[in-house]
Amino acid sequence: MSTPQKQIDLRKPISTDGAAVHRLISQCPPLDTNSMYCNLLQCTHFADTSVAAVQDNELVGFVSGYIIPERADTLFVWQVAVSDKARGQGLAGRMLQHLLERPFCKTVHNLETTITESNQASWALFERLADNLGGELNKSIMFDREQHFADEHDSELLARIGPFKNT
Repeated sequence: MSTPQKQIDLRKPISTDGAAVHRLISQCPPLDTNSMYCNLLQCTHFADTSVAAVQDNELVGFVSGYIIPERADTLFVWQVAVSDKARGQGLAGRMLQHLLERPFCKTVHNLETTITESNQASWALFERLADNLGGELNKSIMFDREQHFADEHDSELLARIGPFKNT
């Protein structure tokens, strides 16, 4: 007999989530960790375009993003993190869908993110999202290993979904 899944609540992050976001991201390789101050800004200045997933008062998922300046129709997803406790439940996709359904994102008809070529889990996530949104997923190099990262980080490929109809 399987045990029922515990409820995971999706909400806007708040400032007191910053330390938990920092801890979660550090536990989710291959995600790059940012400073805790950056995570605090994501939870405050970018709360409208970020999602905190909470289960039993514990942060088990986080999506950070922002509307690209000068392109109000494009949401850039910075990071998607899901704790080991919440993996295998489709939480990442649910958080992204939740974010796109917010009134703040009503003008969004394109979604962009960057993914290293080897991050197959992220590619699968965004390919499923493109299918669900009815938008095409296109790839191109955004930040090159040699040109932008001085050979210290793999190239980041721009994954662009859209245009899609956002209801």
